Amino acid sequence: MSGYCDFAPHHPVHASYHAQEYGFPQRDEAVLFERLLLEINQAGLSWETVLKKREGFRQAYGGFDVDSVAAYGEPDRQRLLADPGIIRNRLKVDAAIHNAQVIQRLRDSHGGFAAWLDAHHPRDKAEWVKLFKKTFRFTGGEITGEFLMSLGYLPGAHRQDCPVHLHLTRKGTPWQSV
Repeated sequence: MSGYCDFAPHHPVHASYHAQEYGFPQRDEAVLFERLLLEINQAGLSWETVLKKREGFRQAYGGFDVDSVAAYGEPDRQRLLADPGIIRNRLKVDAAIHNAQVIQRLRDSHGGFAAWLDAHHPRDKAEWVKLFKKTFRFTGGEITGEFLMSLGYLPGAHRQDCPVHLHLTRKGTPWQSV
């Protein structure tokens, strides 16, 4: 995503995400769930739109607490679909609830979402996409690829001459172990 490294560093919306989050490995379940939810909601829209609505998503989805979202019922669906602070799309709302329930089950089967990712690493993008489509809802190739790139499981978040790339390679990312 070399173009991102060209404009993001000085952009009022993208700068901090580019420098402090994009491509950085994460282990915290709420952070992983947030990233998945945001990537799903970006489908068909710009990443800037999603970043601008990020706080609205945080409030609407209970701070990205997996157990809270997994327990959402029809009143919560209706609340989310009426919330102008988020992207109001029934398929995306339903995917968030379903995927939170899947993540709960990953705790039993693998010890959590991060452990599940680690158990399946390394894979190439096509293999990851197939696994995500089988496991989660609303996770096509672009969503899955960006989610994994944003967490350092796939390379390409930053151009090699980007200072953030240098920082990440010194720190270590999962894709470097391939």
